[in-house]
Amino acid sequence: MPAIEVEGLERAFGDVLAVQGVDLTVDKGEIYGFLGPNGAGKTTTVRMLTTLLLPTGGRATVAGHDVVREARAVRASIGVALQEAALDPLMTGRELIRLQATLQGLPPAEGRQRADALLERVELDHAADRRVGGYSGGMKRRLDLAAALVHEPSVLFLDEPTTGLDPVSRKTIWEEVRALNDAGTTVFLTTQYLEEADQLADNVAIIDSGRIVAEGTPDSLKAEFGNPHIQLQIAEGSLADAERACAEVGRLLPPKDGRLIEVEVENGAADIPRVVRALDDAGIAVESLELVRPTLDDVFVAKTGYHIEDESEAADEEAVEA
Repeated sequence: MPAIEVEGLERAFGDVLAVQGVDLTVDKGEIYGFLGPNGAGKTTTVRMLTTLLLPTGGRATVAGHDVVREARAVRASIGVALQEAALDPLMTGRELIRLQATLQGLPPAEGRQRADALLERVELDHAADRRVGGYSGGMKRRLDLAAALVHEPSVLFLDEPTTGLDPVSRKTIWEEVRALNDAGTTVFLTTQYLEEADQLADNVAIIDSGRIVAEGTPDSLKAEFGNPHIQLQIAEGSLADAERACAEVGRLLPPKDGRLIEVEVENGAADIPRVVRALDDAGIAVESLELVRPTLDDVFVAKTGYHIEDESEAADEEAVEA
């Protein structure tokens, strides 16, 4: 039996259909990446799978239990770390984890033991008796993860666990996710970071505007939807002329910024001389040129027509400003 099974899942808010007929299957013991930009329907899907929001259509089972008819059994089987951690800033980390153990019905002695072990596991034992209000963003995310693991769930939902974190904190979360999965925990991970999905997930679903537009292993998706492309930076000359010259060799990809051009080619490195000759004939000076292998962003562009990275960068800037 799959850890998670979803058929035709929908959620409407008034006239807006935020999740539109999602189908997916997550096997036991895998890390499943749910990739998409802000507003794509990731969090709404997670809230339905964790019984926090009722579906308006379709069905879903988690750990073998229906999310509507057997909501209590689902909640007993899962751990959840949402994007916005609900942590009392006046409590210490140790107090919060022990409270969570009590709420999960653990005997006091076992709860204390579990709390101490989890705080050490997420590298917060040194700050366990400090108030949570003084924790950094990365420390709060790790504490929230520890709270989700108190009752040793078989399925763990992580909703954008590294959004807004610095690279060091992000890497720490990644390492813990891998360790949990190695120990047998099924992980459902929503993210807007391409590298995160590529690094962690056994299988990935890409969601856009409430619909899944691609699904498979990261490698299979990249092989199916993306050819190698040449990325070049223009030093001198007309950008429009450069784009026309490149279009003679391959397919232009949506622009990212400035004088950067990306052109998809069929023959990989063998097409580089053709691009160089076309630009030279057009009187274009090139500052840099490299061959880039397919990425999950290429898959996303092929399916949606825009770069998910642009959305992710904007979200990070908003998080920093906040």
